[in-house]
Amino acid sequence: MIDTLDLPDQKDRHVLAAAIKVNANVIVTNNLKDFPEDYLKRFGLSVKSADEFLAETIDLAPNRAVEAFRELVLYRRNPDQDEYEVLQALRRNGLVDTANYLHALL
Repeated sequence: MIDTLDLPDQKDRHVLAAAIKVNANVIVTNNLKDFPEDYLKRFGLSVKSADEFLAETIDLAPNRAVEAFRELVLYRRNPDQDEYEVLQALRRNGLVDTANYLHALL
């Protein structure tokens, strides 16, 4: 199947093949340019950035997301960080919408 797929970066074809094989609905990647939406629609797939996917996941269960975030902060080590430092780390790593959403929920 891999050889029949056509993506801008041929090295990404295995990702699309795996998504098709398992009947996935979405490919989560920060490499959006190499997964054209129009092409993915042929296979019933969409593509989302990690930030978009996480923000949408938080939206499904905001209270549970805050609980999980606070647990993450509680066990964060090397270095220990408070909630706001972890949010800043998320932002620095490209999860801006996710961090902003969590921040609004705290």
